[in-house]
Amino acid sequence: MKKLLITLFFLIICITFSPKPVFAIENPLAVPNNKIGIHILFPSEVDNAAGLVNSNGGDWGYVTIPIQSDDKDLVKWQNFMDECKKDHIIPIIRLATTGDYFNTQDWSKPNYNDIIDFANFLNSLNWPTRNRYVIIYNEVNRADEWGGSVDPAGYAQLLEYAIKEFKFVNPDFFIISAGMDNAAPTQGNQYMNEYQYYEAMAQAVPNIFSEIDGFSSHSYPNPGFIQPPTVDTPESIYSYKYEQNLLQQLGGKKLPVFITETGWEDDIVSDNTIVNYYQQAFNNAWNDPSIVAITPFLLNAAAGPFQPFSLMKPDGSQTEEYKFIKNLPKTKGQPVLNSTQVLAAATTKTFNPPTKYFPPLKNTYQPKFILPASVKALLKWLLKV
Repeated sequence: MKKLLITLFFLIICITFSPKPVFAIENPLAVPNNKIGIHILFPSEVDNAAGLVNSNGGDWGYVTIPIQSDDKDLVKWQNFMDECKKDHIIPIIRLATTGDYFNTQDWSKPNYNDIIDFANFLNSLNWPTRNRYVIIYNEVNRADEWGGSVDPAGYAQLLEYAIKEFKFVNPDFFIISAGMDNAAPTQGNQYMNEYQYYEAMAQAVPNIFSEIDGFSSHSYPNPGFIQPPTVDTPESIYSYKYEQNLLQQLGGKKLPVFITETGWEDDIVSDNTIVNYYQQAFNNAWNDPSIVAITPFLLNAAAGPFQPFSLMKPDGSQTEEYKFIKNLPKTKGQPVLNSTQVLAAATTKTFNPPTKYFPPLKNTYQPKFILPASVKALLKWLLKV
């Protein structure tokens, strides 16, 4: 009996110190929260973003920003985090593969090694807040955003791995699923209706929507980016509610919402009408306590296909929509701040992912906790007796 107790004692030690995911994120809605934000494309825009989202009584507003897999410049992105801290901005980082922001016909399909690299790189940065918000890719119900073919099972597998990998590296990562194209039809392997896509994800990985911390919604006024804010359909600015309800059915919990893209095309709808639409949207459609952040697309697109959504004009002046959002009364946010300082990651932490959809990794993380040889010998002797 004594030997059995000793054996159990050492087994408990082994289990206790084995590396495993830990979930220790803060609830962003449990503190005063400034949900007003803006989507930007480049780190250099954070100062301008702060002037918009922290105006008129606001503090600690949000920015959504993509980071591409070939853009892991430690100095560049640490400067961005430092600027966010200085300007009281909460960053929401969206993972992206390789491609051109202004010609998105060829976004490559990510793999597990991309997740490992992103997790270790982003963990090497000093973030301004304790929660480290990360969106796992973008509009994956479109083939042009996923290597040329829609694959909900493959995305669900990758998302599940990302949850485990990021939280294994640091429990403060707050993992958000990709925003979907809310107007995409189901059309071969090129497009899939987002609600069918979510259901296919749940079929492939049944617990996926109970494992994520929140979801990203692209609540555009579709069809055509021109519908008034009174339109309440699964394709409208209310689409986040339909998404939230479905994900709650599939995952068993009501997830916080991050509206990381939305907006009207000003080459079709007049600026004054869009201002009126934004006012109605913030007062009604988006006046929901489960919304953490609303970051309209886009702060500045000097030229190219995104210009109709830009809050800045090509000459650098502000649109009427910009002025309206700047003058919106805002909340003085009080997020839990990051109290730790980190160094650039010296080792790579990884889990071995499943190989059904992606090739196996070449390396795996070796836990730092190693039993002394004497303890191993004792365990071996006890188990033989």
